[in-house]
Amino acid sequence: MYKLVAIDLDGTLLNSYGEVSENTKEEIKKAIENGVEVVLASGRPISSVEDLANELQANHYLISGNGAIVYDMYKKEVVYDKFLSKEQVLNIVKICEENSIYYNIYTENEVLTKSLNYNTLFYYSENTHKQEEKRTNINILTDVYDYILKSNDQKYLKVTVCDQSQIVFASIIKKLRTINDIDVLDVAHMSKKIIKSGTEEVLVEYCYTEITNKNVNKWTALEYIMKEKNIDRSEVVAIGDNINDKEMIEEAGLGVAMGNSTPVIKEVANVEVGTNNEEGVRETFQKYINV
Repeated sequence: MYKLVAIDLDGTLLNSYGEVSENTKEEIKKAIENGVEVVLASGRPISSVEDLANELQANHYLISGNGAIVYDMYKKEVVYDKFLSKEQVLNIVKICEENSIYYNIYTENEVLTKSLNYNTLFYYSENTHKQEEKRTNINILTDVYDYILKSNDQKYLKVTVCDQSQIVFASIIKKLRTINDIDVLDVAHMSKKIIKSGTEEVLVEYCYTEITNKNVNKWTALEYIMKEKNIDRSEVVAIGDNINDKEMIEEAGLGVAMGNSTPVIKEVANVEVGTNNEEGVRETFQKYINV
């Protein structure tokens, strides 16, 4: 019997419109009622994950920043963390600025950026459907480097780097990997998001990677939760679609790849289900958990 299910959000639990189907919600709530621990594991800030976790009644632990933190929703506090240092973030910003490439910096509860573009545009669109207190705060700054330099209380989860040119993007990745004690995800595909603007829908495509402190990933964060709950890895299900889900899918008792997963995720997973637009998470719960 599986006791813990870790679910990625974008490209996994959420469809291309950033929504969770009612059928999927029902399956997740059924598992929770039967004593299964459900953990949302995302690269998003806490504020962008907590609202959905509460809606699903998965309201104990959540993983944010791709494993940079574990947040305890009962205690309303971070119980595990591995942040990027201020110096590391400044070095990342410097490289991005020198090469005119777009970047976002994720703190515990907001995203720092210079303009609305790529994935911050998706958050902005998502915010229009949320109550003000539940929105992801997007802090648009004229001089990000100076803001970070003068800030002493920020905690940095990750940095995302985006560009529409694969050639430019590959060059930037090499430069970023010269910074000490960081991990740069090896993402070699175009990210796709559908953004709603009134009655219109816009498809946004771009190259994308994520930068965290060394050895930060969703599995190491899950290990903290497993220890707290006395759960063995054989009792864990991990569901995901992208390279930042790789470790947890490899290490879990049952690793589940979405139908829309990147090839490397399909290779390391035990099973494959439908896409995020075909309720692949619902399928997982029906086949392997709520049985």
